Amino acid sequence: MKQSIKNHTLKILLNLFLGGLLISCSSKSADNPKLKSSDFNFLPISTTKSVVQHKYYTLSYDEKHEQAEWVAYVLNKDHIVSNKIKRPYFEQDPKVKTGSADWRNYKKSGYSRGHLMPAGDRKFNKEAFNETFLTSNISPQKFDFNAGVWNRLEQKTRYWAQKYDEIYVITGGILSDNLETIGYENVAVPKYFYKVLLDYTQPEIKAIAFLVPHEKSDKALYEFVTSIDEIEALTGIDFFPALPDDLENKLESTTDYKRWSFR
Repeated sequence: MKQSIKNHTLKILLNLFLGGLLISCSSKSADNPKLKSSDFNFLPISTTKSVVQHKYYTLSYDEKHEQAEWVAYVLNKDHIVSNKIKRPYFEQDPKVKTGSADWRNYKKSGYSRGHLMPAGDRKFNKEAFNETFLTSNISPQKFDFNAGVWNRLEQKTRYWAQKYDEIYVITGGILSDNLETIGYENVAVPKYFYKVLLDYTQPEIKAIAFLVPHEKSDKALYEFVTSIDEIEALTGIDFFPALPDDLENKLESTTDYKRWSFR
């Protein structure tokens, strides 16, 4: 009986928590989402203690590797639009106190300036779109990877945002010692990239994680599914510290992708 009461209480608290989160995060319209990551508590832990809050996403900057260790944001179905907006030039992030990497590090490096938060996720207005072209939001990526399997995963993420109404996205490269670097600022080239997704809408709360080798691949996306626990072990990041422990443990330990629609 006590366990039943405890579970019922936890469910009520979780519904209240998620309900408040959705009220604060959900967009009012496609042109004016009024969405700031500072409005909610699902941010991962920053191992670098260098969290940067932008209007439409938040990141944790890793000065040692000259890129974000994670970028986090809400993506909902109203954000998925096809507005044609002129691509701006990449600019350094004025909010990174140590200075984000200069885009010139990428010139003649053989690597693309790979968005962590895709520009395609922020086409609902020019300000949001331009914000994705800060150098704190890019990482060196091979062209065949960036335009191939990574692009497929980004498109699938948008599909899920439309299907499930709203999801929370965290993405980055696996940053470690002794990585290849490019440019005069020694921008690290990750060997793997990850993407963690949380569908926190009722009635079904679910999560999925991908760990993708930095190489060309024609494999099906579900072959890259791993547990959030595995990515936490590789990065040292606690992705969902604000979730109730029981729910966090359940979501982060699973590699079951059958509740996500792979078509």
